[in-house]
Amino acid sequence: MLESIGSRDGRLVHLERIPARPGAHAPWPQWSDPDLVAAYGRLGITAAWTHQAQAATSLHEGRHTVLATGTGSGKSLAAWLPALTDVLTAQAGTGDHRISRHGRRPTTLYLSPTKALAADQAAALGRLVDALEAVQRDAGLPAGSRRTVRTGTCDGDTPLPERDWARAHADVVLTNPDFLHFSMLPGHERWTRLLRSLRYVVVDECHAYRGVLGAHVALVLRRLLRLARRLRPEGPGPAVLCASATAAEPALTAARLIGVEADDVVAVTEDGAPAGERTLALWQPALRDPWAVPAPSVPGPDRTGTTDQHPQTAGTAPDPSGPVDQHPQTAGTAPDLAPGAPDTRTGHSPGTAPGPAPGAPGTARPPLDAPSPSPAPVPDTGDPTEDPAARRSAVVEAAELLVDLLSVGARALVFVRSRRSAEIVAERARHTLSMSQPELVDAVAAYRGGYLPEERRALEHDLRRGRLRALATTNALELGIDVTGLDAVVIAGWPGTRVSLGQQAGRAGRAGSRGVAVLIASDNPLDSYLVHHPEEVFAAPEATVFDPANPYVLAPHLCAAASESPLRTEDLGLFGLPDDSLLTELASRGALRRRPTGWYWNATLPGRPQDLTSLRGDGPPDLPVVEASTGTVVGTVNGAAADATVHAGAVYIHQGRVYVVTELTEEAALVTEYPAVGYRTRAREHASVRIVSQRAREQWGSGVGWSFGSVEVTRQVTGFMRMTVPGMEVVSQHPLDMPEHVLPTAAVWWTVPAAACEAAGVLAADLPGALHAAEHASIGMLPLLATCDRWDIGGLSTAVHPQTGEPTVFVHDGHAGGAGFAERGFRAGTQWLAATLAAIEACDCARGCPGCVQSPKCGNNNEPLDKAGAAALLRLLLDAAPR
Repeated sequence: MLESIGSRDGRLVHLERIPARPGAHAPWPQWSDPDLVAAYGRLGITAAWTHQAQAATSLHEGRHTVLATGTGSGKSLAAWLPALTDVLTAQAGTGDHRISRHGRRPTTLYLSPTKALAADQAAALGRLVDALEAVQRDAGLPAGSRRTVRTGTCDGDTPLPERDWARAHADVVLTNPDFLHFSMLPGHERWTRLLRSLRYVVVDECHAYRGVLGAHVALVLRRLLRLARRLRPEGPGPAVLCASATAAEPALTAARLIGVEADDVVAVTEDGAPAGERTLALWQPALRDPWAVPAPSVPGPDRTGTTDQHPQTAGTAPDPSGPVDQHPQTAGTAPDLAPGAPDTRTGHSPGTAPGPAPGAPGTARPPLDAPSPSPAPVPDTGDPTEDPAARRSAVVEAAELLVDLLSVGARALVFVRSRRSAEIVAERARHTLSMSQPELVDAVAAYRGGYLPEERRALEHDLRRGRLRALATTNALELGIDVTGLDAVVIAGWPGTRVSLGQQAGRAGRAGSRGVAVLIASDNPLDSYLVHHPEEVFAAPEATVFDPANPYVLAPHLCAAASESPLRTEDLGLFGLPDDSLLTELASRGALRRRPTGWYWNATLPGRPQDLTSLRGDGPPDLPVVEASTGTVVGTVNGAAADATVHAGAVYIHQGRVYVVTELTEEAALVTEYPAVGYRTRAREHASVRIVSQRAREQWGSGVGWSFGSVEVTRQVTGFMRMTVPGMEVVSQHPLDMPEHVLPTAAVWWTVPAAACEAAGVLAADLPGALHAAEHASIGMLPLLATCDRWDIGGLSTAVHPQTGEPTVFVHDGHAGGAGFAERGFRAGTQWLAATLAAIEACDCARGCPGCVQSPKCGNNNEPLDKAGAAALLRLLLDAAPR
């Protein structure tokens, strides 16, 4: 089907077929509990794959282990087989059910990067325990003699009574690093039963912990292991299993996460699970037809959103948003990752259903200067940050391809880069299906961050039961969730790393069946480059990058560790400290107290040390979005991005419903629903970069300087624009009075003398646009070399920087203290610049487009830009670079 659709007009650029692979079984390890093996048999698992048996045995023997195999290869069995066997063995033949005996049962802590994955594992573990009890019941064992395993989930959504039960009784607790940091470790006295008996720690999808998040999680894990060993000094301490996608250097990554040497970790990388034939298509969206008739307006209430990521303040983790790249006095940061993690920008989609009459009883009056809420055609792209270009939006292309897949009976996932894009894909697909296959309209939904917990659980339940045939999702469903029966995956935009691409593509064709994945290039220089360079897409996976020694990350964790148990000299190596100078510095600032027995947290200070930092960013917590008339919590937005996304007058989308923000307070954003607002909004920012220290510098030819160091990025939202749909013309601008936010971070920057620029053909009048375009393209291409995406980094360009006195371009990390991405760019400067120039020169546009030099997150509205000037500057840099 893909070849017939995409070959006619050149959309299908490359098709890669990966042949099927048979499975390789291994006998169940001799130490496995026979009832547990029988329980697996009842679930259809009659033998273990070779990698499962190898990893399970290594873990059972008490060795730290990393299992790095493909998606759907059953990595969880390697954890549950030894963990549950130990619990069952502790109950075997004793008939002793006293609390004291129960307290000696070995325990396991399972850590997941997302709540959805933890819920999925809890459901699978529950089915296994049910099968275990059924095996014993069928064997005629009386109820009082049956062995079992008690499991519990603890996260931010878990009610207090369930937490109390898990703390008192659970053999296996499923949680996440955030709960560990904010609740379990600071309250470890109440978790003594679990921690003193802790035998195994399972870190699922450990490749997801990269950048600043990876550094935070590494330090949380080290605090956990230190505390567990201190509570049971006579034991060897817990053994850790890190489950990872296929990635480079898995043993080294796992070792850095838990603070041991790489030789102390057993790496299992040979995948014994069968795999069906996999097909991965590299796809470029169709050319736009300037004479095309606009699509009809969507009937009923306006439920479409816009794709985008929004600016964020210092230290906020991406999902996948990050810093905003900007031009002459405009630079800043912007985020959604996600992670986990990725919050939406303001936006709206057209609809034909009129809203309440202004001033009618019981309704709110829309803003006086708002365009009249008249029906509008559905735009080609719902993204207010996408400028018109030669090709259609990847989001629109994904929606149409999803409809084609559904029409032939396929079940599919569509992965998108932002929360807003998930809403767009789902709504456009539903609209198209309503005209051709109306019975499938309710089988398509969106899944993203910002939904309430009960909404997420309902969607996950419907997906597992098959009521939903297609889901448009952010990377929240990338990590490990077992969704059987999926035929296809559509990926709208490069997901940031080859590891993520493999994870997302691996959602299709699980359990040995065939699967199809389509990577659609977005209007991004890197995407355009990759679809035309398949060898880069299918190269070896990247190594995971994170820096636990970042002092902005390490210092608050040392304070937290000192409050949990005094820091001693023997702890220095665990936290990567060469000496006690950082502890002495913290003591001089009053955070720690030095005593003969170690360093203690200064308990006279207000608050808890765990609240000094957030694992997913140092910004404020998520901000609730509240409907003003009812007090109902509609959703949440990233607190650090509130200035740019839910300022007064902003348009906010949630599950297709359109709201206007009436007031932004420290506690909440108050909104009022307007189903047919005829405009969208976009924040404007002012920013600057100050060089704090230069850590490294190379002097290239022609006077070019290539530097790396510490900088401060200052960002402030100064106003917003209203733009009509579908053309996105600016109809009005409105000032805002917002506070400044300062981000201390790391940056790579280059300077070039103005005379050299002029000699290269870039005149003074064209220099700002050339620098700006080169900055955008550089940001877009850095993810080729570092395990990041453009939402993790930001930049600034200026014709005369006040400190360098020369034309300067900065590219900086979007996290406090830096995340290692800018440093990677500094070390690979020539390769980075060469790829950036190649991407610009390969683009067919005349003056610059989103596929080469325009940016979807430019705080200066992509003005000015000079594509030819950027190419000339990059050629100048490459000629000046050392060979």
